Amino acid sequence: MKAAQIAVLSTLLLATGCATHPSNPQDPLEPFNRSIYTFNDKLDRAVAKPVAKAYRQVTPQPVRTGVNNFFDNLLDAYSFVNDVLSVQPVKAMNDLMRVAVNTTFGVFGLVDFATPMGLQNNKTTLGDTLARWGWKDSSYLVLPVLGPSTVRDGLGTATTLYVGPERRILFKDPATANTAAGLLFVSKRERLLDVTDAVDEAAIDPYSYTRDAFLQLRAAQIRGSQASAPAAATPAADDMDIDQLVAPDAAPSSAPASVKPDASAPR
Repeated sequence: MKAAQIAVLSTLLLATGCATHPSNPQDPLEPFNRSIYTFNDKLDRAVAKPVAKAYRQVTPQPVRTGVNNFFDNLLDAYSFVNDVLSVQPVKAMNDLMRVAVNTTFGVFGLVDFATPMGLQNNKTTLGDTLARWGWKDSSYLVLPVLGPSTVRDGLGTATTLYVGPERRILFKDPATANTAAGLLFVSKRERLLDVTDAVDEAAIDPYSYTRDAFLQLRAAQIRGSQASAPAAATPAADDMDIDQLVAPDAAPSSAPASVKPDASAPR
């Protein structure tokens, strides 16, 4: 986990000195971002994607769902904290109830009882909290290994990784913490296998396609996170499928117009 923290922080520091004149005004760091994207892509093709495919082949769907639900429950706890920090009491109560229900009845989150009960899956991040307090627009940033983000969200991710209370509560042993981090990464990559395959097939320039789709999706999530009622919340990016990457009424220039919703200076 410390390696991930260092990578995120290093990227944020390097990115501040790499501004140029981009083809997309929201991507002033495009040369830097493309270099990180190329690195991520090579690493993904050589390691992450084959491991994710093997994980899908050898692990039954119910087990994969249980793993997803377990980590999803941890994200609900982070979401509750960010709801409190952004002064959204209705969402905070919703997310607290999700954690309580899934931790108890769902056996530490392995089974998701909260969603069928009507409790919304908000997944408020620290990036959403910063946006609510005024940092609404932020430049695109590709993080090593972690992929598409923004300067604002990258700072939020680095802070969350650094704080990481679950490492002191659930995963006290470094080996256990590293195993959990690896399982989380593989689980997330497995869920995105179909998405990345579709992007590779559909896009002439996968970098631009991914960037434009991500920025549009993130803008929609920020708008949803500003609502006080949970019902207005937008699903988390990790829960989106390929049909939810691009909105039908505002498709990015690099994305096919037929795809429907599902991944300035620096700030």
